Amino acid sequence: MPLAHAPKKTTRTAGTTGTTAGTAANGPAPAAPAPWLALLATPAAAAANAPVLILDDIAGSWGVGTATATWFVQVFAWAMAVGTPLVGGLVRLRGPRYALRLSALLVLAGTVALVAAPWLPLALAGRAAQALGAAGLITVAMGLAAGDARRMGVVSAGFGVLGAVGPLLGSWVAGALSWRIALAVSVVSLLAVPVVARCTAAGRPDPGARFDGRGAALLLTLVTALVMVPRHPALALAAAVVPAVLLVLHVRARSEGFVPLAVLRAPGFVPSALLAGTLSTSYFTLLFAIPRLLAGRTEWSPAAIGTGQLVALLTGSVVSWLLAAASARLGHRRLLAVLVTAGAAAPLTALLSPWAPALLGVAALAVFATVAGQATLSVRAAAQVVPTQRPAAIGLFALCYQLGGAFGPALAVLLLG
Repeated sequence: MPLAHAPKKTTRTAGTTGTTAGTAANGPAPAAPAPWLALLATPAAAAANAPVLILDDIAGSWGVGTATATWFVQVFAWAMAVGTPLVGGLVRLRGPRYALRLSALLVLAGTVALVAAPWLPLALAGRAAQALGAAGLITVAMGLAAGDARRMGVVSAGFGVLGAVGPLLGSWVAGALSWRIALAVSVVSLLAVPVVARCTAAGRPDPGARFDGRGAALLLTLVTALVMVPRHPALALAAAVVPAVLLVLHVRARSEGFVPLAVLRAPGFVPSALLAGTLSTSYFTLLFAIPRLLAGRTEWSPAAIGTGQLVALLTGSVVSWLLAAASARLGHRRLLAVLVTAGAAAPLTALLSPWAPALLGVAALAVFATVAGQATLSVRAAAQVVPTQRPAAIGLFALCYQLGGAFGPALAVLLLG
């Protein structure tokens, strides 16, 4: 379906995730304002990227190596990845308001545990709970924005902006207070919960939905194995084979389960999700690699590197919103050409360019391709399924994006040592 049809279709269904059921007596819930959806979802991007410039500080506080400190990045990404489809299923079962409140509670509890933890395992557990909650808030926000490229563009551009601010913000907060407070910035998203809750329905959108425990367990096992691929490729890939095969068989046997077969067969859904995941992996790899490359190739201070990267990422994020807003006029083929060209140019420039400052252009290209891809491809993916399957589609699409956040930092460490 061409993107040009998305706004027309979604003027009737904007906020479908929150208005399909449980509102017959009182009328549809009002559409959540895009800025509040952005505030609900995007602080997680700052929390995810906050460790970029302070991994050494985190490692030193625990007396461990930098590779161990990257677990604060990878645990967050893993929990976001597994939490996203879980919350999509929860929205189908209990409705977005229930998912919203549970997710807010997880963010709060995880942040408290992270800030107060005297032991590394407890701190990592808090980081994971924080990310599970953030995944829920993101999934609800994307569900309420789904179908409108402009609204989704605001949310996605917010991801880019907060992701851009994250490394430097983390460095500033860690220097002024502590690295623990720097990793707690996602708690800001709780400010949007009361407003968004008033714009979501209490009932569940799919009254016939039942929780598919086996499908959920198989998908989460597969995701966990995939997240470990950059660290232990052979073992992780071997561990992924069995749950992958079982999941395929299960989806065929239970087509309306945790992973709906109709979503996977929707025109363009799988290619869109895979492209979003590829762009995300490239972006997160470069996000963590570029500061190290600049430090090795220039005499810039950490503050200069962080500021330069911030400006580049902000620029790419703003331009990505402009592309999302114009996506209906461009058409899907032209949009794909722009995304693929920008996505390929970023790592190739980082690899081949002898001019170090060009790496800042790499950062801008990478975030542009990723954020614009998330905004536009997610709209296309959601438009291909019926409203009751939209939470599952959004959850599975976002899962592919979040896997990039898990792969990228580990790949950067492996490539640069």
